[in-house]
Amino acid sequence: METQHYVVVTIGSAGDLFPFLALALALRARGHRVSFLAPEQHGPWVRPTGLPFTGLPADEAVLRDPDLWHPTRGFGVVWRATRPAMARIVPFIEALPREEPCTLLVHPLALPEADLCRVAHPGVKIAAAYLAPANLMTVHDPLMVGPWRVPAWVPLSARRAFWRWVGRRFIDPVALADVNAARTAHGLPPVPSLMDWIAAVPDVSLTLFPDWFAPTQPDWPQPLVRGDFPLFDPNADATLSADLQAFLQAGPPPLVFTHGTGNTQAAAYFRDAFAAATRLGRRAVFLTPHREQVPADLPPSMLWQDYVPLRALLPHAAALVHHGGIGTTAEALRAGAPQLVVPLAHDQFDNGARVTALGVAASLPATRLNERRLVRALGDLLGAPGLAERTRAVAGRFQPGAGIDRMCDVLTSRSRTPDAPPAPRFP
Repeated sequence: METQHYVVVTIGSAGDLFPFLALALALRARGHRVSFLAPEQHGPWVRPTGLPFTGLPADEAVLRDPDLWHPTRGFGVVWRATRPAMARIVPFIEALPREEPCTLLVHPLALPEADLCRVAHPGVKIAAAYLAPANLMTVHDPLMVGPWRVPAWVPLSARRAFWRWVGRRFIDPVALADVNAARTAHGLPPVPSLMDWIAAVPDVSLTLFPDWFAPTQPDWPQPLVRGDFPLFDPNADATLSADLQAFLQAGPPPLVFTHGTGNTQAAAYFRDAFAAATRLGRRAVFLTPHREQVPADLPPSMLWQDYVPLRALLPHAAALVHHGGIGTTAEALRAGAPQLVVPLAHDQFDNGARVTALGVAASLPATRLNERRLVRALGDLLGAPGLAERTRAVAGRFQPGAGIDRMCDVLTSRSRTPDAPPAPRFP
């Protein structure tokens, strides 16, 4: 087998980072050269693995932008915040030997720059890794548009027209000028619409979630390789802190509340969580690196922690209440923990709808959150008949490592795979 150079590029929070890190380490284990590009603040996670790491610029002020979590304006915030980092990809590839076999394994927001690399390095292959189903546009059911489910009776023609309108109204005004300016500078023709073009950029697309969570849709890009949740914990052997262990042993399983490591605007969420847990007479653990978001004076029945591996904590939890990030969602599914999803924006509404459809969760949009609704939602969730049996059944679907092996097989081989016709030509 010919050794290749895999250049792995991701952006975003730790939840975005860890699946790409799992793939990068699996490729290295097969004897390939792997370079890892990610926001500089993730260096402490990546550098201990020994992977060559290039830190990308990240404006952490974006975390304080209230529009970051807006259902329609959030894309613009993320796009503008990631462009300085994405601009580093092309120079990185230009510096590589042109004769070196190279594959770019990238987050979908890096695809415009990955396509430019074909000019700098004509033999480069591009693989896009999709973290969540909502990142792949479809007109088929189940279809969520932010917090709203599109009824099954809406015809496909109307759905296609809707997505074209979304592109013209919300996506192209934000991104298309940047994309086409860069393409013109590299001697490439402009593209008329980002949504119509970007899914066709990669040579192969990978889903970092299984088909039992989201079945393949007829209009998803091909060739497509179905993976699994590549759950990764850089501190897999870490034990719970002494304080947390003592807390867990002191009473019944607690509710665990988090709203994502990257959310600096969750003070109201934690106030409602505190009030609801108090009213329910439940013990609680609040997870956030931002201590100021959690009420200052917690009773002995409640505990704040800045970071705890969910793999270690969730088996001891009565339920997880969270934002619906795909990594957090998957960890709860694996642990067999009931979930109450409180989505804000991006893929979170769709993730919440999918775990609700599995019968292991409920969803309450963050815009509707208050103490009374949170109390009612938690009561309904935890009192649902058959909940424990359903969470155990879903947890039993996890096959550690199988999805990563399948994706690495495709990335490193010319062979056909059953779920990716026709075969992508790698290397």
